Amino acid sequence: MPIVQQGSINTTSLVVPDLYVQIVPPQNLLLNGVPTNVVGVVGTASWGPIGQPVIVATMSDYASNFGPVIARKYDMGTIVATAVQQGAANFRCLRVSDGTDTSATLTLPGTSFTLVALYTGSLGNQITVSLGTGSKAGTWRITLALPGLHPEVFDNIAGSGTVFWTNLAAAINTGTGLQRGPSQLVVATAGGTSATPTAVTISFASGTQGTDGASSATAATLVGTDVIPRRGMYALRGQGCSIGVLADTDDPSQWTTQAGFGLQEGLYMILTGPASDSITNAVTTKQTAGLDTYACKLMFGDWIWWNDQVNATQRLVSPQGFVAGRLANLSPEQSSLNKPLYGVVGSQKSGTPGSSQATSYSSAELGVLLAAGIDVIANPQPAGNFWGVRGGHNSSSNAATNGDNYTRLTNYIAATLASGMGQYVGQVINQSLFRRIRSTQLSFLQAMLSQGLLGSTNGALPFSVICDISNNPSSRTGLGYVQSDAQIQYQAINEKFIVNMEGGQTVQVQRQTLPGAPGSLTA
Repeated sequence: MPIVQQGSINTTSLVVPDLYVQIVPPQNLLLNGVPTNVVGVVGTASWGPIGQPVIVATMSDYASNFGPVIARKYDMGTIVATAVQQGAANFRCLRVSDGTDTSATLTLPGTSFTLVALYTGSLGNQITVSLGTGSKAGTWRITLALPGLHPEVFDNIAGSGTVFWTNLAAAINTGTGLQRGPSQLVVATAGGTSATPTAVTISFASGTQGTDGASSATAATLVGTDVIPRRGMYALRGQGCSIGVLADTDDPSQWTTQAGFGLQEGLYMILTGPASDSITNAVTTKQTAGLDTYACKLMFGDWIWWNDQVNATQRLVSPQGFVAGRLANLSPEQSSLNKPLYGVVGSQKSGTPGSSQATSYSSAELGVLLAAGIDVIANPQPAGNFWGVRGGHNSSSNAATNGDNYTRLTNYIAATLASGMGQYVGQVINQSLFRRIRSTQLSFLQAMLSQGLLGSTNGALPFSVICDISNNPSSRTGLGYVQSDAQIQYQAINEKFIVNMEGGQTVQVQRQTLPGAPGSLTA
């Protein structure tokens, strides 16, 4: 009684009399939507791997992997911190360097035993080393500590002369057991020393200082290169990000490059103009740069005053983190328009915090910016006196595609189909295949409809899928082609809400009884 998978035997050529059990896999593939809250952030930092995306959920995670927020341009931590305040909690953080980064190094006094910080950066200068007697007689213990992280303790290191130092280096580099793995702070080299160990506590600050490689960073540094090993923005390929931010990259010459990457990867790239920009210059700069695409959201160079709690100061920071965090915390059919932003103290337009200045944008100013495909953070909003994104637009000049919701919903649907529909490649082309392809897409779109991601104003079904002989003639299928055509109607965003009111002593009021029980109100 053979048990086989369907398709693994030719059921038209069986000879031996027997019971053949074929396991038939589910015929209707179900698609689960891809995440839309993943924010890819590229910038400089004082610790951590370079060119390697790291998953971060909280500021504690960020500090453990990349060090503290630093008050300087292109700082990755600043973007993450302002995004976290909007509710974002799923990041792929990628550190870059200008190539001058170095690792902190320390040689224990009286020896050639050397410790090198695991990562480059100035945070490594704060590592402290304590060498003392171990828990067991005749052994030693070394403790490595970095502020904000749990100390690493390597205990009961035995031996004398060069053997001891070799054992100590091995313990640090490979660990001492299942519960004490290799150090995540330093790499040790014994150096052939045979000195007698002595108790000592010393900081890496007394050795060779580590540097961040951030002093000469530019927008081009953050954009990086698309060759193996990829650097900068291009290292975010295949990371599942739906939103991309290159910290403080206000260089217009790099905008269209980011736009191209956003189109390729399905990322909504959040761009910014330079601080203290003027409306006229912003419009001219965007036109000169040739930026006109739904793949990007360009924020006006009205930078934001923000309370940097780590550095205990109020800083002027890019609007990118606020916008990216707000979008990441919204369903993809939503717009950033008229949604509160948190942590904003003020903007360059509104004046320095604490000043008596309270300047807001006029309708004319907003009209020029939004017509040019430039969005802005402003206060007030249509719903009240709070900070928020004033337009909810991307950088496209096409009114049919210039909403946040168009970019995010289009990328979401495309990424979901790309992640699941590939299972149909390699299957036999027949009516059953057409039916299953159509069923898979319809079930996914129906799920979106039931959850409110799709809808219509008249209750009609807002999507259709065609996959049959009408769009798959034998002249095409004979060459191995199968085509599925879907039409999906998105929900529009209420941007211009018109409320008509007719009042006056000569107005004739026509009353209408509202549906309901007897005695219902009239209007």
